[in-house]
Formats: sequence, structure tokens, C-alpha cells
Amino acid sequence: MSQDNLYSLGLEDHDRLNHELGGGVPRGSIVLIEGDYGAGKSAISQRFSYGLCETGHSVTLLSTELTIGGFIDQMHSLSYGVEDHLLDERLLFLHADVDTGGGRLTAPAEDEEGNRKELLNRLMNAEAMWQADVIVIDTFDAILRNDPKFEALIRQNEERQAALEIISFFRDLVSQGQVIVLTVDPSTVDEEAIGPFRAIADVFMELQMVEVGNDVRRNISVKRFAGMGEQVGDTIGFSVRADAGIVIESRSVA
Repeated sequence: MSQDNLYSLGLEDHDRLNHELGGGVPRGSIVLIEGDYGAGKSAISQRFSYGLCETGHSVTLLSTELTIGGFIDQMHSLSYGVEDHLLDERLLFLHADVDTGGGRLTAPAEDEEGNRKELLNRLMNAEAMWQADVIVIDTFDAILRNDPKFEALIRQNEERQAALEIISFFRDLVSQGQVIVLTVDPSTVDEEAIGPFRAIADVFMELQMVEVGNDVRRNISVKRFAGMGEQVGDTIGFSVRADAGIVIESRSVA
């Protein structure tokens, strides 16, 4: 694939992630990154966002966990200084209006009349959010689980219909060349709800944690990578280190 059709993740002198993923993320793609709590979803999405900004792409990063202050502190801890990108408006950071506590999400925010806000509708109508080359939502399952309309459809066993409506919106965006990156904790959502997103994802990666003795090793398992550039590793070992960010440990190709 031509490099013109890839959004480079940059940082070639910092880590090998862009190389291991074949030179970047294909334009006009939906990227799904799954992993349990602690697997490194946020760190990978932050690495994607910073590297894309460094290579001149515009990024919107929506976090359900971090406020802007926490985000800047987190990025600094990984040696991903983002202030210039924020000031230059190359990076738009947004904090999703959901409450978190103890690793679990509580009830969603309410409007002035006490009604639960329909997060997905608000999300899709937030025009400024969708102007960037790449839109990252970390974590997308938090949005799904705290949206009352989606929740109601789940109770009616209509998860797939709800998912397809969102997918249609995403498909319209990627048809214009934009990239959407979704991180999901699959243990928190029903299989029927997440299945359609897995099926349509152009790039599908699972973050895995493996205990080896007293150590926990993390892997990126590449399940699908449509429109890849160079060869992409099937399994890419990585760690998350303070003052270094994402560090690639090993790779294997089937």
C-alpha cells in the first residue's frame, strides 16, 4: 500500500511501533483495540494520538477517564509532551461526561431536568469532535454502557440494531478518509453489542496480558489489518514504561 494511504504513527527514533504495524494506520479505517482492565488500552491510544500529531495529523482524543489535567500529567509520565499540539489545535482533548469510580462506571450524568443524557446522540452531534483526521475514543464501552437508549435496546435484545446505527455513522466518516480508533474492554459489554464492531473493524487488535513467573507481559495480537503497508507482526510484545512510553519488546509473524 502506498505510504500516502497510511497515517504514520511516527516516533521512529523512539520506538518501533509504527514499523511493527506496517508503517501506519490505513486512511479511512475503523480501528478496534480490545483489552481487559490494565492491558494498556489507554497507553496505546495515547501513543497513537501523540505519534499522529508528531507526523502532522490532527487528532481528537475523547477519554472517559481522564480530565485535561490528568491527561497532560499522564502524557508527561510517558514522555509524550502534548502541550504544543494542544495549543496549536492539532490535538483536541475531550473528557466524556460519565462518572467513574473504583474501576466501574456509575450512573451517567443527568441534564437540568434530571433526565439521563443520551451520550451517543450527544457524541454524534458534537461536530467539532469529528473534524480531525483521526478520532480516538477511549474507552468506547463506557459510552455504550452509560447511554440510556443503548441500554434500553439491550434490554429488548436489540443490541445489534443499536450497534448498526452507530456503525453507519462511523462508516460515513471513514468514507471521507478519516480514521476512528475505539478502545473496548470486552468483559464489560455483551457479545451481541460488541460483535458488530469486531465484524466491521478494518484493523482489529487484542491487547493480552500473560503471566510469566512473577512478570506480566503484554502483547498486541493483530487479528485483522486490512490495507496494511509493510508486513505487520501477528503478535507484538510491548511494555509501558515511565519516562519512555510504549516500548516494543518482541514480535512474531505466523
